[in-house]
Parts: sequence; structure tokens; C-alpha cells
Amino acid sequence: MSVPDRVAGPTDPVRLEVYRHLLASVAEEMGAVLQRSALSPNIKERRDYSCALFDPGAEMAALAAHIPVHLGAMPLSVASCVEELELGPGDVAILNDPYRGGSHLPDITLVAPVFTSAGGRLLGFVANRAHHADVGGRTPGSMGLASELSEEGVVIAPQLLVRGGTLQLEVLDFILESVRTPEEREGDLRAQAASIRRGELRLTEMCARYGAEEILHYMGELADYSERVTRRFLASVPDGRYRFEDALDDDGVSEEPVPIVATVTIRGDEAEVDFTGTSPQRPSSVNAPYAVAVSATYYVFRALIGEEVPSNGGILRPIHVSAPEGTVVNPRTPAAVAAGNVETSQRITDVILGALAQALPDRVPAASQGTMNNVTIGGWDAARGRPFAYYETIAGGAGASPGSDGASATHTHMTNTLNTPAEALEYAYPLRVLRYDVRRGSGGEGRHGGGDGARRDLQVLAPARACVLSDRRRLGPYGLDGGANGQPGHNVLIRSEAERTLPGKVCFDLESGDVLSVRTPGGGGYGDQCAPDPSADAKPEQEGA
Repeated sequence: MSVPDRVAGPTDPVRLEVYRHLLASVAEEMGAVLQRSALSPNIKERRDYSCALFDPGAEMAALAAHIPVHLGAMPLSVASCVEELELGPGDVAILNDPYRGGSHLPDITLVAPVFTSAGGRLLGFVANRAHHADVGGRTPGSMGLASELSEEGVVIAPQLLVRGGTLQLEVLDFILESVRTPEEREGDLRAQAASIRRGELRLTEMCARYGAEEILHYMGELADYSERVTRRFLASVPDGRYRFEDALDDDGVSEEPVPIVATVTIRGDEAEVDFTGTSPQRPSSVNAPYAVAVSATYYVFRALIGEEVPSNGGILRPIHVSAPEGTVVNPRTPAAVAAGNVETSQRITDVILGALAQALPDRVPAASQGTMNNVTIGGWDAARGRPFAYYETIAGGAGASPGSDGASATHTHMTNTLNTPAEALEYAYPLRVLRYDVRRGSGGEGRHGGGDGARRDLQVLAPARACVLSDRRRLGPYGLDGGANGQPGHNVLIRSEAERTLPGKVCFDLESGDVLSVRTPGGGGYGDQCAPDPSADAKPEQEGA
């Protein structure tokens, strides 16, 4: 598969903006197809999926506003498919291997090349990634405590799910035979395939209207423009080395904290993020693949640059990520990684923001909840006569910013999902939502207060196995500039009206009627309450009568 040379030519600024939205609209429509076609509540209701377009060189060209931890890692998955497979017209590749650009095993990625209808010229690639509620492994939901990758579920190396337009049934059957809920998995995989086809259709329609030369030209120009904007932003940051350290509460095996260290070096219009000093990889699932470390870095800089820059691979060109091999931010195979994608990614975000707060004190907010509060519950649903596997992340408090309070009960940073509506959850699973409200007063105090966390109480109506992967259960999210930390979260098992506090990372059995109560952290506060607000406008002096 040959990669065409980039076409040279004049660039019309108005047309550049038009192409920015045209390309992004393809990814957005792919997401709409995926959501509406999916079978599982996790994808249909929570929107735990992401879609993107890539140029012929596998650099991200456009994306939809989906899940940050997916989107920043997806380019490495696309690159793995391009390197390991000979992709032709009608082919769709599938993979979830965290050591080939994946995030963790439940996140399954589909990648397809797009060619012109005539001449077979490569226009680029379309890809999506969706979190499947179960992919096998030791525990229902595939998000439990594990020491090796194979214990977390089926590992899919890059291979063809569709070859020349024909579904490869042996590949599909291999996946479905490895999971607890094959009907739901097949429905979600077919929804992903439909989303891929919609992306191919829209891109080829665009080619028929505007021509391959123009599309490829503006793909490249948009990436170059994003690079220039990123370099201007970096040039505005004071040169220097900014170091910050934070930690996960524990690794789920021992109570020893897991330090994460980031040193951000700004030199002119380039930046380096170095994770030297971070904990060695752990014998548990808190290890985050290198793709996740890159994804968190991309997210932080993209958020600080602002809305004016198109989201594509050009943003990362002047940003260099150094993650020592054998650490929790770049583990060696076959280390388990389920919690690394969801929990360690949040702490990576916290330490990069903490480092940059030293250089940009007027731009960086206090820490948000710093966890995704992952809950998986699975077992046999006797009423429906089938197995079930439920997965959800639960909202918490956002950190306060230099100019405003933090939002309460919201998903923050590396997750951009929704809660599962109580009606949809109770319709699909033997579960009942007894309580879902805001943890008033859990946000850190300050000149601007951190957002409050949430409380979600789930009652099981059948015996089940549950796992919780969460953090910030010991030390709450940090405040900045004199603001107080947010309150840590708590996990509680309620059985026969007796409450028992659970660890932050734990798997356990539930009896029918038991209640799992997840109480999430509040965000950090910003600024000393007693100090004047420097952002407030000074009151004009009144003239005498």
C-alpha cells in the first residue's frame, strides 16, 4: 500500500476552515452511527466510544469530541495496523493489544483504509474505538485485579475482521467464544463496523465532490496550522523545567503509594514531558501503556491551547514524551493494564497540569477528582435467562480554576462519558439505582470552590461478582494557590443495613439485595479565601456630588 505524496498548492484560509469542519463532521457522523446502532448501554447510553480520521501517513487528521484517553492513543493503534497488515479496499482491521497502541483490553479498535472510487488512491484511514462491557478474563466486566494481561481478557493482535468486504467469521467467532456476553459483543462490533463504513462513504463522497488532490492538501495544511498554533502557545510559556509529583493511593495489591512524576521542559516553541522518577511497573493492573501516557499529554496541551486550534496530529509535533520503559507509564509486556487506562491516566494528567501550573498560574485549574470510579458487576440474570456484565464510570468534582468554581458531579479530564440513566440500567440489568445525588461540601474550599463529588447507590437483584477500580480514597485532589484539597471518595458495601468500607481497588461477591455505594471525590479549591481575587475588576471611584 503506497502512501501518496502530499500535494503542493495555494491555501485558501476560508476553505481551510471549511475543511476543518468537513473532516470533523465525518468523525461526528461515525459516532452517531455507532451510538444508535450499538446494543450495550455502555456505548448506546454512556457513549463510551471515539471516532477519528487519519491521513495516508497515519497521522490524525480530524476527530470527534469523544473520549480523550481513546483519541490520543488511537494513532499508535492505526500505525500498528499499517505496519503489520497489508490493508486494501474493503478491509477492516481489529485490535485491542495495549502494547500495539491500545489502551486496555475492553477498548476494541477498528481501522479501515479509504481509497478513491477510481484509481485506488489512498485517501487515509477511518477508525473507531469502543469500550466493550466484557472481553473475558478472570472477572465479569474485564476490569478486575490482575497481574498479567492474559488475566484481563482476550488479546487481539492486529488482524482483519473484514477482508475485501467479507466478514471473517473465524475472527468474530474467536472473540465471541472468549467473552461472557457474546450477543452483546457481536451487536457492538457490528455497530463499530457500520460506523467504519459510514466514515468510508462520507470520505469518498467528499473526494468525488472536491477531488483527492484538494482533500489531501487541506488535511496536511490543517495539521501544519495546528502545529503553528501549538508552537505559538509554547513560545508564550516561560522557558524552564517544571517538575510535579503526585501518586495513586495504591496498586490494589499492596497499600504502597504509586508515585507519578512529570518534568515539563519548555524551550522556545517546543516542550518535553519526561516521566523519569515515576514508579517501576507494578504486579497489578495500574500500569498505563505508553500510548496512554502520550494520550494524557496530548489532552493537557490541547486543553491549554484553547478552542481555536483544530484537533489533529499537528499538535503533538513539537511535544516530546519520554517515558522510561519498565515504569507504570510504559510497562513491559505482559503487565496488566486495565486500571492504568482509567486511573493512572488521570494521575498523569494531574502531574502534567501541576507542573504547568508553575509556568501558567493564571491558566491551570486545581485537580479534579482524579479517578474514573470504575464499577463492574456481572453474573447470571435469572429473570432474563442470560449472563450480564455491567460497566460504568461515575462522575465527581471538577477542580476550581483561577476564575471560577469547579463543576459538580461531572466526568473530568481523560473521560468524557455520561452516566447510565437509571431507566436504561434497570431495563438491561438486574440492578436498581437507589440513590444518585451530589455529595454536598466535598469540594475543596478556596476563593473559588472545587466542584462536589457524587454518590451513586446500586442494589443488586441477583448474586453477582463486582469489582471497583478507583483512586483518591486516601488523599483528596490537590488545591492550588492556597485552595484546599477536595475530599477523598469512599466505597461502601451495605448489607442488611450494615455498612462496610471497601478498598479503592477491590473485587468481591454480592448477595441479592446488597447495595454498593460509590461516593466520589470533590475537586480541589483555588486561591486563598482570605486573599483578594486578582481577577476581579477594580470598582471605579465615585465622583463627589
